[in-house]
Amino acid sequence: MRRGIATVCLSGTIEDKLTAAAAAGFDGVEIFENDLIVSTLSPGEVRRRCDDLGLSVDLYQPFRDFEAVPPPVFEANLRRAERKFDVMEQLGTGTMLVCSSVSPDAVDDDDLAAEQVHALGVRAARRGMRIAYEALAWGRFVDTYDHSWRIVRRADHPALGLCLDSFHVLSRGSDLSLIRTIPGEKIFFLQLADAPRLHMDVLQWSRHHRLFPGQGAFDLTAFVGHVLATGYDGPLSLEVFNDVFRQSDPGRAAVDAMRSVLGLEESLGEPAIAAPELTGHAFTELTVDPVTGPQLVRALTAMGFARTGQHRSKPVQLWTQGAARVLLNETGGPAEIGALAVESADPARSASRAEYFHAPVLPREHRADEADLSAVTAPDGTAVFFCRDGWQADFEPTGATAAGAGLLATDHVSLSQPFDNFDEAALFYRTVLGLDPEMPTEFAAPFGLIRSRAVTNPSNTVRVALNVALLRRGDWAPGVPDPQHIAFTSDDLMASAKAMRAAGAPLLEIPANYYDDLDAGLAPTPGLLAALREYSVLYDRDEHGEYLHFYTEVLGSRVFFEVVQRIDGYRGYGAANAPVRMAAHRRQRLSRQAD
Repeated sequence: MRRGIATVCLSGTIEDKLTAAAAAGFDGVEIFENDLIVSTLSPGEVRRRCDDLGLSVDLYQPFRDFEAVPPPVFEANLRRAERKFDVMEQLGTGTMLVCSSVSPDAVDDDDLAAEQVHALGVRAARRGMRIAYEALAWGRFVDTYDHSWRIVRRADHPALGLCLDSFHVLSRGSDLSLIRTIPGEKIFFLQLADAPRLHMDVLQWSRHHRLFPGQGAFDLTAFVGHVLATGYDGPLSLEVFNDVFRQSDPGRAAVDAMRSVLGLEESLGEPAIAAPELTGHAFTELTVDPVTGPQLVRALTAMGFARTGQHRSKPVQLWTQGAARVLLNETGGPAEIGALAVESADPARSASRAEYFHAPVLPREHRADEADLSAVTAPDGTAVFFCRDGWQADFEPTGATAAGAGLLATDHVSLSQPFDNFDEAALFYRTVLGLDPEMPTEFAAPFGLIRSRAVTNPSNTVRVALNVALLRRGDWAPGVPDPQHIAFTSDDLMASAKAMRAAGAPLLEIPANYYDDLDAGLAPTPGLLAALREYSVLYDRDEHGEYLHFYTEVLGSRVFFEVVQRIDGYRGYGAANAPVRMAAHRRQRLSRQAD
């Protein structure tokens, strides 16, 4: 299948957009009229630029407010169309998108609409061109694809067909099965966009909140499957209006867009490199400096970890407890998560899949006798490694044994994302690693609204939680900007908390108000509530089970640890408690600054 993208999806000049689309591997583009109008390039020069880049111009759009209008308006519209045909000839494209009218001049008369679009089809055919008629979800009278098909069928001209846009169809909740009744040759063009499920004016929803396929809540696999079943053989073309994408680096956005198309094709059964099974977190690497390094060493020691290995050629320490493994890389700056590693059944295939989905390969230097670990870079800059057996042989054993505090393994890694990269990150982990995104959650934190979305493997042995502040303005900011943390599992969380407190671990204190409210709401048993209070343990419950968790203080400027116990199938992350934790970390930071 050919892959296309509308220039409206990307930021910059038309030159920027075309260059980015070609570099990302797209076959063709839709030229959005506004991008051409503001350009100094003539339509002919745009065509030559596309030819040089190996891009076809698949569509010119949009042509608005044409049909079902009084005769004087209709004549003016025909003249306008002829001028656009002139432009299309210079661009080298043969298809124009005509949107259903929103004009106050239009009337609710399907016969008149059909008569007028037929006349437009006649004019287009004289020029060797076609008209793709699209029902806008907010069209004045024609706002569903089945209605637009009735008009096209009634108009009955070979140069007149449909444009099906996933947003306009899915936002209306239309019956998709009716698509299969449309002959494939009458579907002239297919436009694709995903979106979150929002309850708002559909025009505003469309103009500001569309996403690339796989980033939202629409079932694009089912939609495209119905279209392909008709015999449609045109391009899969993206048309996404999004405030973030229109301000982001076009090269990066185009790669994100291509990744989304490849993921959609895979869901439709197109051949791809299957994602190998991931079985767990191999390690999480923290970069540290001479100030934060000792802080992390003291905290890990008090939490029951031991420095069990020293890398043979790099200043990297291996700290272990059970199957929980943390690397301290002393070549970095202030403490932050620099890398996470997942255990893959086939690391080489994981790496090949990552390259197929356009993940940036991370170049690495290693000695001949050291493990050759494949790594790629996630959207926020975190390195992602694919591991199997053998990598621990790169570490010289220290002979130390972990004192232990009941920690078993890594439960999840939590990463704050730059606002512009949040949706990109979820798609990255979904396509590159084969993880399944969970439904996003939002909560009101002390310093603004936070959105969180986790990605997991089917067995829930690999979990990555992605978080973003939805709005950040001015100089006022939390004491812990862009926090990151590693969560470890325990099968007896109270015993772990008791052991760590006795060892002097820097555990975060939770205020009494939280437990008073917890008693009034979820009402844990008196004995459990007392223990929660004593050890500053947080509590959550869902329809599957219970969740106990506690935190350390922030170590450095943004990193901390969490210990969790999941009981009876609890699958969440205690999001309701996140504001409590954030406020407690803020108090801790202010207290240290005062000291």
